[in-house]
Amino acid sequence: MVTEVALSLDLAIILLAATVAGFVAKQTGQPTIIAYILAGVVIGPVVLGLVEVTELTETLSELGLAFLLFLLGIKMRIDEIRHILAPIVKISLPQMAAVAAVGTGTSLALGFGVTESIIIGLAVMYSSTAVVIKMLTDMGETTTLHGKIDVGILLVQDVVVVILLAVLAAGRPESPAAVATTLAVVLVLVAIITVAALAASKYALPAVFRRIADDKQIFFLVAISWAFLFVFVSSEIDLFLSPFGIEAYLSIEMGAFLAGVAIAQLPYSKELQDRVNPLTDLFVMIFLVSVALTLQASELLFYWQEAVVAAIVLMIGKFVIFFTLITWQRFDRETTFLGSLYMIQVSEFGVVVGVAAAAGGFVGVEILGFLTLVALLTMGVSVYFFAWGSALFERLEPLLERFESAETFTEEKREHSDHAVVVGYDDVTRNLLGLLEHHYEDLVVVDRRTDHIRELEEAGYRAVFGDVGSATIRKDVGLKRADFVLSSSDQLEIGKRLLRETGDETTVIVEANSPEDARALYERGANYVIRSVELSAERLGDYLGALLADPDAFDRVVEREVELMRQPRPFPDLHEQVEGELDD
Repeated sequence: MVTEVALSLDLAIILLAATVAGFVAKQTGQPTIIAYILAGVVIGPVVLGLVEVTELTETLSELGLAFLLFLLGIKMRIDEIRHILAPIVKISLPQMAAVAAVGTGTSLALGFGVTESIIIGLAVMYSSTAVVIKMLTDMGETTTLHGKIDVGILLVQDVVVVILLAVLAAGRPESPAAVATTLAVVLVLVAIITVAALAASKYALPAVFRRIADDKQIFFLVAISWAFLFVFVSSEIDLFLSPFGIEAYLSIEMGAFLAGVAIAQLPYSKELQDRVNPLTDLFVMIFLVSVALTLQASELLFYWQEAVVAAIVLMIGKFVIFFTLITWQRFDRETTFLGSLYMIQVSEFGVVVGVAAAAGGFVGVEILGFLTLVALLTMGVSVYFFAWGSALFERLEPLLERFESAETFTEEKREHSDHAVVVGYDDVTRNLLGLLEHHYEDLVVVDRRTDHIRELEEAGYRAVFGDVGSATIRKDVGLKRADFVLSSSDQLEIGKRLLRETGDETTVIVEANSPEDARALYERGANYVIRSVELSAERLGDYLGALLADPDAFDRVVEREVELMRQPRPFPDLHEQVEGELDD
């Protein structure tokens, strides 16, 4: 009982310290990542000693990285990144070799031994998955070209670090054959799990998610359970292999990422992204605080001078190496500059490699402290380059122009512009799609029912599953660049959000549930507010007027509308039929 209370108290202190630090950072305009790491330094053994690493904090921090990779996987549609896979691999492998060489050489120059220098070189060749993805996500740049390149490189690095950790976990190898065997086993396992994830996304998951996607709670729980299934398989891979006499190691981050990739291929992935984000932020916050809880002050600062020198050399060296390799693959100067600038830090996996190396007897705990301090320093500095990256590029663009190739890599990406967006597929919007299609070449419909999405896609419309209240969905349909927006949602907040995010020249028609809501929407710039009751009453008046003035004309109109309702087609060409005698 005492232990449980202590664990709860540790977690409470971590959350409280992180919340206070995050609040102060937001108020002062500083990056929250730095605030979380500093919070860990203050409450950890280095300063106050209030909290130490426990099984609970380790588990939660591991889940933080796992959920971060799961969220990343959800955004990785293979069709959207297939065209840049070859450049990513061509950049990643030489980059890791070059940075490892710089790290090893710098360590030797600083007086470390050969074995220690090699381990340091292998530990610093990765960039920080937690920092890069968190910052790209916060800035909305994960789907930019430089964002995709950085994310792709990080994934290749993650595969390599999984292999390296598997080798280090086995201790000092008895022979090169033992190393080769370990590498082969890990590569085969990664391949098997990847194939299983992609096969499930094609044959199993569509049927499951089609049945549950309309229920937000069940949809979310099943998606999270899917992630935990892959986390469990990756974490407990030995359970499956030990009967065959095989020992292997896989990171739960790799499993979580592949689980996300499987879901990303489904039409429901956009809806899930915003729901996973808050949970991911919580776990990542705990991870960042926990980074500073692992060492005593004496271990962390044992090589502090060497760590400062190494951090400076590595940040400069990484930028130059990335810039050279990305330029080699003929990307434009902005993509090259930002893609290089964002990857200058040493990864949290460098610390993990240090832990594994110390446990395997390769290095002492002082080297682990050195790697931790280098990672903290480079992470801290790099976060500010994310904030200043665009401004730096604008300042340096004239100098960078000389490095750009005559023919640069171009990304084929569909961007909506001057198009129509329809929110909701119901009786209000269904019969207007044909009319809008004749006026707009690009028409997007957003709806939250899977049967509606299927019906729309079968009719040839571009349909997006999700709630327009989600920022991800609004960005995906290009709401800010739309020329026409029609919403059949009578939720006042949805109407306000649509009006707030559309341009001044956009025609916006929304629906209201009451006269008060309608007035509020008109005040915010709506071109027209649908009030079904008033429309029905007005149309009924037209019918009664026609009945009294010309009963024959009234009968013809009613007959035509009854015939229209009998049509099996869900998309009748109403724009050719509504111009009836009542409108003369």
